[in-house]
Amino acid sequence: MDRSVQRRLVGLTAVVAALGMTATLSGCGTESGSGDVTLKFVAADYGTGAENSSEKYWDDVAGKFEKANPGIKVDVNVLSWKDVDREVAAMVKAGDAPDIAQIGAYADYASAGKLYNADEMLAIRTSANFLPSLSDAGRVDGELYGLPFVASTRLLFYNKELFAKAGIDAPQTWDDIQNDAAALKQRDVNYPFALPLGPEESQAETMMWMLSGGGGYTDDVGSYSIDSPQNIATFQWLKNNLVGKGLTGPVAPGKLDRATAFDAFTKGQVGMLNGHPTLMQEAEKKGIDVGMVPLPGVNGPSKGSMGVADWMMGFKENGHREEIGKFLDFAYTDDNVLAFADQYDLLPVTGSASEVMEADEKYKALYEFLEALPNSQLYPFGKTSWATASEAIKEKIGSAVEPDGNPEGILGQISDEARRAEAAE
Repeated sequence: MDRSVQRRLVGLTAVVAALGMTATLSGCGTESGSGDVTLKFVAADYGTGAENSSEKYWDDVAGKFEKANPGIKVDVNVLSWKDVDREVAAMVKAGDAPDIAQIGAYADYASAGKLYNADEMLAIRTSANFLPSLSDAGRVDGELYGLPFVASTRLLFYNKELFAKAGIDAPQTWDDIQNDAAALKQRDVNYPFALPLGPEESQAETMMWMLSGGGGYTDDVGSYSIDSPQNIATFQWLKNNLVGKGLTGPVAPGKLDRATAFDAFTKGQVGMLNGHPTLMQEAEKKGIDVGMVPLPGVNGPSKGSMGVADWMMGFKENGHREEIGKFLDFAYTDDNVLAFADQYDLLPVTGSASEVMEADEKYKALYEFLEALPNSQLYPFGKTSWATASEAIKEKIGSAVEPDGNPEGILGQISDEARRAEAAE
C-alpha cells in the first residue's frame, strides 16, 4: 500500500474519532462495567536486560491508565520471549487465562472461542487505525482477533569495518554472500555469515531464506508449500555453499540461537546476518558500523521482505470486556505506540503513528524498514496449525543443513506435520 492510501485511512480514522464513535458492545448486561476490576496482563519482554526491560514501559502505561480510569487496576506480568507463549498456554489450560496477553500467536485461542474480537473491545478509531497489511494477518474467518502490537521487517546487516578490511562490497546475490563470506573467513572472522537455525527463532531465519529463494511457507492460495522445489533448492544451497564450506562459524546453525548470533554481531565477531531494527540499535551502541541492504536473492536483491508482528489479545474468561477495551484503546494511542517503537527501534502498527515516524528525522534510520512494512509477507498467523508448523521448524530445520542432512527429507517431514495439523483445524 502506498503512503497516500495510508494517509486517507488515517484521515478516515480522524473523522471517526471526531464523531466520538465507538465499537458496538454486545451483551453489556452480562459483563463487567462497574465496580473495581483488576486486569491481569501478561506481556513479552523485548529488552536485553534490567535496564531496558519492557516491564518499565508497561508499568508506566498501566500507571497512567489507572490514574485516568479509577476503579480499574492493571496487574502487569512481563515474561521472557522464550517463556511467554508457553506460560500463557499453561494459564489458559488451567482455567486461569489472563485478561490481556501480548504474545506471538493468537489463532488457536480465537478458534477455540476464547478471545473477544476487535469489534467487541475497541473503539472504531482504534481498530480502523491498524495498518491493513497487519490487521489482515490478525484475522480468523474474517474477524480481527489478533491485534498487531509491534512490527518489524528484515534486512541483511553487515559489519562495514570487517568488509572494508576484506576489500569486499555489500552482497546483492547469494553468490555474493558466498564470496564475501569466504573473504571474511580468510581474515579469521568468527562468523562470516551467522545462520541461526536453532530453536529460539529459526522460523524467521527459515522464512527469510525461503522468500529470497522465490518460495515461502504457503502458496498463492494459502496452502502450505514448505517442501516446494524452491524451498528445497534454497536449503540445498545453504547446506552446500555456506555450511558445507565452513562459512557459518564455530557453532552449528541448528544449535545457534538468534540471541547468540545478535550478541556476536554487536561484539564485532560476525560479518553478515539477517537482522531487524533492534539489532541495529544495539550494535551501534557497541560501536559497530552497521551496513544494511535488502535480502540478497538468487539473481539480485529480493523483491519481497519478511515482516514480523506480535499480537495483543483479550481473553473472555474473566468477563472484563469493557475494561480490556478501555486499556487497549489507551495502549494504542500514538504516544504509547511511538514510545515503545522508539525504545526498541521497532515499527508502529498504526497509520497515525507511522505518519508521525515518517515525518520525524530522528527516525531516519528506520525509514527503510518502514517503507518495506506495508508490502511485507508475514507468517501464516491466521492458521491454527501455524503453532504446530512453527514448532516443527524450530525442532528440525537445523538438521537440514548438517553435513549429512537431507533438505528434501527434513522439509518433507515439517510439511507433513503442518498439513496434518491443518487438516485437523
